[in-house]
Amino acid sequence: MVPEAPLEPTDSGLVQAGEGWFVVNAREARWRYAEGRGGVCPFGDEPAFPQVGVNLFVLGPSEPMGMYHWEADQEDFLVLSGEALLIIEGEERRLRQWDFVHCPAGTKHIIVGAGDVPCAVLAVGAREHQAGADWGGYTVDEAALRQGAGVEQETTEPKEAYARFPKREPTHYRDGWLPS
Repeated sequence: MVPEAPLEPTDSGLVQAGEGWFVVNAREARWRYAEGRGGVCPFGDEPAFPQVGVNLFVLGPSEPMGMYHWEADQEDFLVLSGEALLIIEGEERRLRQWDFVHCPAGTKHIIVGAGDVPCAVLAVGAREHQAGADWGGYTVDEAALRQGAGVEQETTEPKEAYARFPKREPTHYRDGWLPS
């Protein structure tokens, strides 16, 4: 039988405090936020889920989810509310509520908030190849650079790719991030 993992209160919300199954409301969970980068609720970030990453992003207009990149594992995204801009393999695509994006391993992509209100995007990604140098990389792309979500030099190092951005810091959920 798999035990229930305890949830531990922190200064920034509830976090999983052990192995096992759990239920947590996104508005009560710990979030991470940085001006210009939006907010993310990284479900299962301590300890990290070993097989699948699940993150809920809230992005204001022009806020990138991350930097344009590819990964050695599959990633998928579902727009829960608002509008976003997908940059995928050098092309720009508008996304709206309930649009689903599938990125097979190796697909270069990033999502940027669009429209007049924040967008909420559920991100799910496999973690089989996340450890080590072959996890993926950040590639140069003109569309991503125009949207503030690109690197000027190819790298596999997150510290290099995100050097110009503030780190997302733990925070509580903020009213208005998620639809009612």
